[in-house]
Amino acid sequence: MAERLSNSHEVLSRYSQHMLEVLDWLATYGAAPDGGVTRLLYTEPWLQAQQALKEKMQELGLESRFDAVGNVYGKLQGSHYTLRPVLTGSHVDTVKNGGKYDGAYGVVASMMALGYLKAVYGVPKRSLEVVSFCEEEGSRFPLAYWGSGHVTGVRSLAGSMDVADPEGITLSEAMREAGFQTANVGDHPAKREDIGAYIEIHIEQGSVLGYKKKQVGIVTAIVGQIRLTVVVKGNSNHAGTTPMTMRKDALAGTSEMVVVTEQMALEEGEPLVATVGRLHVKRGTSNVVPGEVEFTLDIRHTDELKMDLFCTKLLTKLNEIARRRELTIETVENLHATPVAMHEGISAEIEAACTAYGFQSMKLPSGAGHDAQLFGPLCPSAMIFVPSRGGISHSPDEFTEPEELVVGFQTLVHVLYQYGYGGKADEIL
Repeated sequence: MAERLSNSHEVLSRYSQHMLEVLDWLATYGAAPDGGVTRLLYTEPWLQAQQALKEKMQELGLESRFDAVGNVYGKLQGSHYTLRPVLTGSHVDTVKNGGKYDGAYGVVASMMALGYLKAVYGVPKRSLEVVSFCEEEGSRFPLAYWGSGHVTGVRSLAGSMDVADPEGITLSEAMREAGFQTANVGDHPAKREDIGAYIEIHIEQGSVLGYKKKQVGIVTAIVGQIRLTVVVKGNSNHAGTTPMTMRKDALAGTSEMVVVTEQMALEEGEPLVATVGRLHVKRGTSNVVPGEVEFTLDIRHTDELKMDLFCTKLLTKLNEIARRRELTIETVENLHATPVAMHEGISAEIEAACTAYGFQSMKLPSGAGHDAQLFGPLCPSAMIFVPSRGGISHSPDEFTEPEELVVGFQTLVHVLYQYGYGGKADEIL
């Protein structure tokens, strides 16, 4: 037994190093010269990355497959078919010119964890699966959680196929171009109802762990989130011949709305945040009064009631601005995610793993949305955070020390071992 334990530590060290190498390798798909990474849903870099991950899962001895919308699974089949599987993973897509850790770390760490467990312990009692979700960010189309949303049944093909990206390419066209069928597959072609639990490891995307000098964050809850697309319309007229008093300037009105959004969020106070992240002046030129502007609105809070109330008050104010300026305003809600508490039992196992290894940990909420947010209402779900240097995320400057990545990886391995082989393997989920 002692010899096997010593050998397992040696193998774990090798897999930890290999995990870092695979993370660097994955960053080559969609890499930019400045170090950033861009893998938008159904683009060529995205497709190449998912195909490469599928092959890597096979090399690790996992049963790998694509589902109908582009999620990639790697399965370590258990011996007890009546036990519901534990799913672990994250997303492979990025924001435009993002970093190499957000999402990707969770996919790679989970994949390598299952590879290690199979190499050292063989067949588990309970099946363990890794997933590389096709999309979470909402960076190409205004539909976040496209991957996990299909698995959980929150998203469907119905009503989404005509949604277009900034270049006018519809979601349906993008799916077909990437090799995924949209006809005669039903509205929920990737939905699953057999998952026993979901565990996700992720960079913090904040600075709390670094400030507190902790190696592991045990997530207690994920904030609620509302995402809206707002379209403001006025009259497009000649910039030289239209007097200022006769203008219906959509951009000027939008500018006031952006400032009001910030002011109202500041007045509301923490933990609420509200962000206008993207603004597009349609057919905008230097010598034309802008006639139409589209912008995004992101509202988050740990309390769903307060989040919804703030959104209602803000939209009322934006409509008042539009009426006063003789503009029209239309809003479309693209996402309404409720705050979700993480599972206390799995979180306790994460804490126990940190204690066993001597890792410094703390409990904290997540201010960012994650795929675990969609699984939380359906099955026991938990999240492990590792530090982000300076709290920087969604940027080429995103960075986590290799030693901190390894600490998170080994924590995940310990927890997955418990549910696949150890004391929690027979637990009904």
